Amino acid sequence: MELNDRIYIAGHQGMVGSAIHRKLNQIGYKNFILRTSKELDLRNQEATRVFFEKEKPEYVILAAAKVGGIKANNDHKATFIYDNLMIQNNVIHHAYVTGVKKLLFLGSACIYPKHAPQPINEEALLSGYLEPTNEPYAVAKIAGIKMVDSYRFQYGCNFISAMPTNLYGINDNYDLNNSHVLPALIRKFHEAKKNNIHEVVLWGTGTPKREFMHADDLADASVWLMNHYDEPGIINVGTGKEISIADLAELVKEIVQFNGKIVYDNTKPNGTPRRLIDNSKLMNRGWKYKIELIEGIQSVYKSLVNELWY
Repeated sequence: MELNDRIYIAGHQGMVGSAIHRKLNQIGYKNFILRTSKELDLRNQEATRVFFEKEKPEYVILAAAKVGGIKANNDHKATFIYDNLMIQNNVIHHAYVTGVKKLLFLGSACIYPKHAPQPINEEALLSGYLEPTNEPYAVAKIAGIKMVDSYRFQYGCNFISAMPTNLYGINDNYDLNNSHVLPALIRKFHEAKKNNIHEVVLWGTGTPKREFMHADDLADASVWLMNHYDEPGIINVGTGKEISIADLAELVKEIVQFNGKIVYDNTKPNGTPRRLIDNSKLMNRGWKYKIELIEGIQSVYKSLVNELWY
């Protein structure tokens, strides 16, 4: 991508999209095409068609999605599959129709089978059953991957797919009803400390293991992929490091400086027992993450305390 190329970031106000926007700005890219979800409903095929025909972006980064944690995914299965299918179908198709030079589709590590061999490499896709609590979301993302590859095959489009691990960062969602595990932990411990509550109740047993990456690292990887990568299939983006939910809770508890007790409600679901992606494919091509988990959580929490919660 040249610095003056027209770049459309779908989902630029979300955690991932805003991180990519910041990264591109830092490098010197300035010619952005941006629309909020109120200005452009990507679920609407006609509105999306008109937008692409009018604006004619040269490069597209598809970070727009309906996302949420285990509770939201489990409670709103129809919403998650419908919204995500419609968004990605419309964007990918009209990127092809209007001659977009390159498109990056961002998926999620939840596309992999619940009991995939660890660490999970790209070949594990469609090799087993998905985690039931987020199956509709995962199916939508898998459909997006296959759509990208199909448009590459049939039309010769330079469209690529990347699968990031669990993410956190600035502009994350801290709503306890539909947030992911890390922002939910930060919110719970902070509110317990602020309100002098002596225990925090967490879902499950604390035994599942997860990998976490700062959204700024994904942004860096996304720019690298747009400039250096052009292959069918998928490529994982992660850190190669994992931590149990219990250990993560202890880490967040320490960073927030909450002095109370952690209680686990094992009547609630755990989700996938372990999810560590194999990022060797990307690392072997020369990209590596930079932000360690402890410094990432510290910086995110500091920004939240300063900007939102006090």
